[in-house]
Amino acid sequence: MKRRLLLVIVGSFLLGTLIGVGALMLNQGSSNKNRVITSGQALIGGPFELVGKDGKTVTDKDFRGRYMLVFFGFTHCPDICPAELQVMSAALDELGDKADKVVPIFITVDPERDTPELVTAYVENFGPNFVGLTGSPEAIANAAKAYRVTYQKFQEEGAGDNYSVDHSALLYLMGPDGTFVTHFPYGTSPEKMAETLRRYL
Repeated sequence: MKRRLLLVIVGSFLLGTLIGVGALMLNQGSSNKNRVITSGQALIGGPFELVGKDGKTVTDKDFRGRYMLVFFGFTHCPDICPAELQVMSAALDELGDKADKVVPIFITVDPERDTPELVTAYVENFGPNFVGLTGSPEAIANAAKAYRVTYQKFQEEGAGDNYSVDHSALLYLMGPDGTFVTHFPYGTSPEKMAETLRRYL
């Protein structure tokens, strides 16, 4: 009698275990169907051929081996661009010697007005290591497209030759191999930016 009872208990335990394992496998299978899995590299960045200081051609390959901190804007920007470049400058100052591993790059979205001389003079206000780039409207459009940057000329009626350019205000960190690492939204503090940069340098 005791032996039969023991067999019933053991059998019930094994049956319960099998049912539990089966239910778990079914649940995992259904949750896997609904799970979103991402992989690969963000499609931000890519080759560009622009014009820098003294009218020299500059490509993305000129910065291989160093991180690129890339921002798109324009020299006539009244607030966002100078504020963001100032944040970049302050963040790089906080890095000390590690800042040598980073090239801060400003690419204009206003090639009509922003000549190589003007862009170079503009970025030098924020630091001697800043690189200012311009180019033909087509070259700027290609670079902006690669970085998923949008921009549009905006001109009020009766403004004459005066106009503004609405544009994205994200700052991109690209790796030494030119691939996307991370981005900084507008409004990131210099301290937060420096802290993030230290993690990658």
